[in-house]
Amino acid sequence: MGNARLTIWNEDECQRVHEATLKVLEEVGTDVRHEGARELLARAGARVEGRRVFIPRALVEAALQSAPRVCQVSGRAAGRRLDLTLDSEHTYYGTGSDCLFVRDPETGERRRVRRADVEGMAALADKLPNIDFVMSMGLPADVPMAVDDLSAVVAMLKGTQKPLLIATRDARPFAAILEMCALAGERRSFAIYAMPTPPLLHDFEGMDKLMRCAELEIPLIYAPAPSAGATAPASITAVIVVGNAEVLAGLVVHQLVREGAPFVYGCGVGRMNMRTAVDIYNAPEVFSGHQAQADLARWYGLPSFAYAGHSDAKIFDGQWAAEAALSTMLGALSRATLLHDVGYLESGLQSSYETIVAGNEMIAWARAYLTPLATDTEALALEEIAAVGPGGNFLGRAHTRQHFRDFWQADLFNEEVWDRWAAGGATTFEERCRARAAELRAQPRSFTLTDDVVATMEALVADIAGSR
Repeated sequence: MGNARLTIWNEDECQRVHEATLKVLEEVGTDVRHEGARELLARAGARVEGRRVFIPRALVEAALQSAPRVCQVSGRAAGRRLDLTLDSEHTYYGTGSDCLFVRDPETGERRRVRRADVEGMAALADKLPNIDFVMSMGLPADVPMAVDDLSAVVAMLKGTQKPLLIATRDARPFAAILEMCALAGERRSFAIYAMPTPPLLHDFEGMDKLMRCAELEIPLIYAPAPSAGATAPASITAVIVVGNAEVLAGLVVHQLVREGAPFVYGCGVGRMNMRTAVDIYNAPEVFSGHQAQADLARWYGLPSFAYAGHSDAKIFDGQWAAEAALSTMLGALSRATLLHDVGYLESGLQSSYETIVAGNEMIAWARAYLTPLATDTEALALEEIAAVGPGGNFLGRAHTRQHFRDFWQADLFNEEVWDRWAAGGATTFEERCRARAAELRAQPRSFTLTDDVVATMEALVADIAGSR
């Protein structure tokens, strides 16, 4: 059956970018600030000069061969209904991580994120059918900075049973996170998000997370973030070459630690606004770059990680709606595996409850658009066309009664005539999203963790605090 999809690079173009990337890795090299990783690369045949590592083609090709095409991330609810299959065929949507600010759900004030917000937004996402995975949406400012990342994990586990994507400061909490997730219902219910440092640099913490994920067979998302004209040349294609070199170098180390460990190819293209010095999220060049990277990931046969449902707007306004709708649709058309940052404002600095609700509605629209259009006998409906004939109508037909519910029905997008809309309160989309967020927040949660489980998790956080 036919369905919509977008591509920018064909196989020949992906091959050319791959060859350019191999040339960078072999001749320019990459700065690896992790002694264990350098030793591992040297033993495998890479040339090491100080911190600079030159990675031969054979190591990259071997890593691409050994990396699995499919991996699983489980939910923590009974019946496996929340599990994710990470491959190049499925697409899932989720929130984002590490915002410093949140739009207060009661006052609309922009303020620092608190741990209650992390839990509250996770609990909200748990009730939204088109949010498939959860990230923290903030670094809580009301907990010790040494454990704000791990404290956010506890808050997410209290809020949702959906799979988590977790960004930690370093690899030390991984064993604790595995134990926490086991206490909450499923040990293997999360993936780790790590990043290299552009251009072509792998710091100790990022590389340590990568290697530890491979050892523990925790799915790793390794996502670059080079920016055109700043940390990469002022060419989107060149930005992708830099980012691809960073990801493939990470993949080589990852697969040297453990062949077949689960790895997700991260997309990431930046384009700074040189007038404002802000690395913006929603520039057209950024999304053409994401699409080309998604094409490259599919060409490699790897699951991918990209973006959807966010904006550079400072408040929930018309700019937010326009940019979030564009990014949701472009993300959907990219067919990337994991689409994150749904609900972001302010170029990733701010989160909000109501924009997560708005994102859920936009994802529903995008998913309906991507529904395959069949051309079989039932879909063509030639007998139905003939039975009604010219000048007739299909309103009272059994075929209509059987199929009209197949079409998507809007929830928060208003499709009424003016008089009914006005009689219903003449609400704006923003007002409806805010009201729905308040309604969902007031509803009882579908699950709770026992006090004993939460106390054990808090003890694990305290142990990590003492080691950092």
